[in-house]
Amino acid sequence: MKILQIGKFYPIRGGVEKVMYDLMLGLSCRGVRCDMLCAATEQQKSGVIPLNSLARLLYVPTWVKLSATMIAPAMIMKLRKIQHEYNIIHIHHPDPMACLALFLSGYKRKVVLHWHSDILKQKTLLKLYQPLQRWLIKRADLIVGTTPVYIEHSPFLKQAQNKATYMPIGIEELTVDPDSVNRIREQYAGRKIIFSLGRLIEYKGYEYLIESARYLDDDYIILIGGEGPLKNALQQQINDYRVNEKVKLMGFVPDKEVATYFGACDVFVLSSIWKTEAFGIVQIEAMSCGKPIVATCIEGSGVSWVNADGVSGYNVEPQNAKALAEAIKKILSDPNRCAEFSIASRRRYETMFTREKMVDRCLELYKDVI
Repeated sequence: MKILQIGKFYPIRGGVEKVMYDLMLGLSCRGVRCDMLCAATEQQKSGVIPLNSLARLLYVPTWVKLSATMIAPAMIMKLRKIQHEYNIIHIHHPDPMACLALFLSGYKRKVVLHWHSDILKQKTLLKLYQPLQRWLIKRADLIVGTTPVYIEHSPFLKQAQNKATYMPIGIEELTVDPDSVNRIREQYAGRKIIFSLGRLIEYKGYEYLIESARYLDDDYIILIGGEGPLKNALQQQINDYRVNEKVKLMGFVPDKEVATYFGACDVFVLSSIWKTEAFGIVQIEAMSCGKPIVATCIEGSGVSWVNADGVSGYNVEPQNAKALAEAIKKILSDPNRCAEFSIASRRRYETMFTREKMVDRCLELYKDVI
């Protein structure tokens, strides 16, 4: 097999790109040639980064970013030039530029469409892109979602269920340094640490997590890692609610420190409120550290499928601060329940969400397509 994955951008920052990158490395380590083509956000020229003898990261320059889409015409020419080298193109959606490049490439072999999420926020973009999106759905030999829930509920895939399946995202377990974890726990000695991590943007629902502090006593501390446009508004909310001692906006957390906070926390919370949160990779990062999860039941999203309610934690109604607080207290008020959730969370990671499991599943799907 010779695979080309096409997706958004380089350097690798977002969840979709991380999935692409991990698949590329995992497949190449299994002896499968797998390259990755994407638009660069920082380089002005095209380039190639060899990762090993069977994997290359190919990037082309971006002209402009428009409605969260990288406009990179060089991707079209690059794909036309190299498309004959591959017998499967694995395209990651949503990415209108990648779809356009495939449409104009002249490629005639197998296409796997990885449906990470619907286009929800960019309504104007969707109107322009919809004919091309319909073509892509029809062109794909196989459509792969990250959860069965999202595939089943996507309005765009209703007529394509016969060729749709799912492949859960998998990650390598986070490596936690005990000394660093102890330093954080000492900093918040005697308190129960609730951790959340993500961009400070509307669909993450942080306003409700902050509000939940009003229903928690001083034994709890909520740490929110991440930057974003809502930082000032969220800090103002913290001030208005007078929960400064119970909620901390930590700002950007370097990659090397992320695992430490996952390791130090007692519960991880994903408070997202919109279907834009299709999976929630941070949940499985927390699971790899054996942490109970509190997440939300977003209609049509796979978030509450990833976190099995009553097994690895609890799922609550979105936009409900009191429900978040009650779930947190229910877990942490009972040491036996907390321990059971911790064990089950780690087991769920090991059985469903490792990178090896994802690569195994991907190889099965490729073999079915060929």
